[in-house]
Amino acid sequence: MKRKLFLISFLAGIFTVLPMSRLVAAPSSAPDVAPTLDQARAMARAAERRAVENHTSVAVTIVDAGGFPILVERMEGSQLASLALAERKARSAVLYKRPSASFEQALAGGRMAVLALPDAMPAAGGIPIIEDGRVIGAIGVSGGSNPQDEQAAEAGMAVWTGHDAG
Repeated sequence: MKRKLFLISFLAGIFTVLPMSRLVAAPSSAPDVAPTLDQARAMARAAERRAVENHTSVAVTIVDAGGFPILVERMEGSQLASLALAERKARSAVLYKRPSASFEQALAGGRMAVLALPDAMPAAGGIPIIEDGRVIGAIGVSGGSNPQDEQAAEAGMAVWTGHDAG
């Protein structure tokens, strides 16, 4: 009986504290280095070019190190929900310092705990921008299939890393 009460109390505590973790404030000061608006525009253009090559329309969001948007664009014909999804993918990449595709892969592998992680988006298309080991922003793309979104995000990242072919 004591064990059952302990388990119930423990779970109640977890489910009380977990939502509060979302209340943790993002960094209040701007990062030393962040994508400029011009860089964000170039990244978005590259992502949109790849989306056109893949015959899809997407929304693209570039965020800073705090997960706040620097640039948000939606191509004609893309669904409205793609705006929110692109931002969630970018924010997930910033907060967890890894591509959002890693959460998709974990979930596909049966790791359901991913669903309980605050702001983790288990869908490909979010990639962090890392400079000198620090996350300074991210790109998020949504509107196509997850592989198409990932390809578009990678095209945007190629601008940042200097490997843009377009």
